[in-house]
Amino acid sequence: MEKVINLDNVDQYNHLYGLETLHPLVSVVDLTKATRAVNQIQMHYGVYALFLKLAKTCDIKYGRQSYDYQEGTIVCFAPGQTISVSTVGDQISQPVYGLVFHPDLIHGTALGKTIKNYTFFSYAVHEALHLSDQEKETVMDCLKKISIELEHPIDKHSKSLIAMNIELLLNYCMRFYERQFITRSNANKDALTKFEQLLDEYFQSGLPMQEGLPSVKYFADRIYLSPNYFGDMIKKETGKTPQEHIQTKVIELAKEHILGAEETISEIAYRLGFQYPQHLNRLFKKRVGCTPNEYRLQNS
Repeated sequence: MEKVINLDNVDQYNHLYGLETLHPLVSVVDLTKATRAVNQIQMHYGVYALFLKLAKTCDIKYGRQSYDYQEGTIVCFAPGQTISVSTVGDQISQPVYGLVFHPDLIHGTALGKTIKNYTFFSYAVHEALHLSDQEKETVMDCLKKISIELEHPIDKHSKSLIAMNIELLLNYCMRFYERQFITRSNANKDALTKFEQLLDEYFQSGLPMQEGLPSVKYFADRIYLSPNYFGDMIKKETGKTPQEHIQTKVIELAKEHILGAEETISEIAYRLGFQYPQHLNRLFKKRVGCTPNEYRLQNS
């Protein structure tokens, strides 16, 4: 049975691998300098972590799935996630570089206000970021800048400078993920086609009256993507969020029902999955510019 370790602070992570802690809230990780082997454990993260793996020296699982590894892969974890780690062989030293930082580090900084925008922290295991050689150099350069700052005596500028360099690293990762969305365009288009198919099937079934309006997570789960990755991918491909696609579909169907069978607006609302008819009225007015009843009168 895997041992479960709660990583509530940076020093716990460093102690696990026998690494030195230079700052209580942040550490640049270099597992080529590890002095302890870690094998068959579960880590429950209370910190943010980003790792660049230059070779497959261990298996990492989130839930039941293994990470999608290639040479030069970045994986990210956020507080609240539990990760299983299984080292390949008895290796102590591993070509893994990265960053571990506590949420307290970024409180009161610009990054603290925008950290939720870096949605890749919640991507699923098969949605890892694969880097080119040039992109690897950029990541390593960012880690080096943070490392240099950590070696500097702590002063009033330390927190803001470290946070700014972490933000720079995360912004590069955001750029690289957007590049990956483009280079994997064919796979993305397959997922988009599947999404549109699932959307049609949902409203053709009796599910709306039983389950209500579908969530983004409902479709992401069926395409085997995390909601954040799915949402970012759809937005990149179409310029619209999955929620906007769902609403567009709902409005199209609402129009058909309004101009078709002799149903009341309340009956149409319940058929489409709305809990209350006024919710359909509000969405319809926002998207079409008039209420469902006004639309019916204008087109009768």
